Amino acid sequence: MARVYADAAYYIGLLLSNDDLHGTAIDVATQYSSADLVTSDPVLVEVLAHVSGLGPVARKAAVDLVRELQHDDSMTLVPQTRELFDAGLNLYEQRIDKGYSLTDCMSMIVCRQQQITDVLTHDHHFMQEGFTILL
Repeated sequence: MARVYADAAYYIGLLLSNDDLHGTAIDVATQYSSADLVTSDPVLVEVLAHVSGLGPVARKAAVDLVRELQHDDSMTLVPQTRELFDAGLNLYEQRIDKGYSLTDCMSMIVCRQQQITDVLTHDHHFMQEGFTILL
């Protein structure tokens, strides 16, 4: 079974019908339904932050998604630890010339630790680091 990292862009695309990636995210969700999905707390924070100003319906949908992922036994949810934060900050500092977010850096660290090369995102920053982007 393939291990795939799910980035915020994927979850935002699933959640928001008016998002540019909505159709793609729906198609990819079907295509990777049997994959072993991995994500992290920082990604979920990014999803919640993205929808925070979109009103109560979007906020509720995002909370429901996060709760579902937290209780999904087939999902690997990597917690944010001080070690992950520090490793992400180190990568952020090493790539100071790039536009990587701290969440991107922490996600890249998780992917490397978990030996994951495929990422459900459209973010070209992952491609710059040698990952395959799937959206």
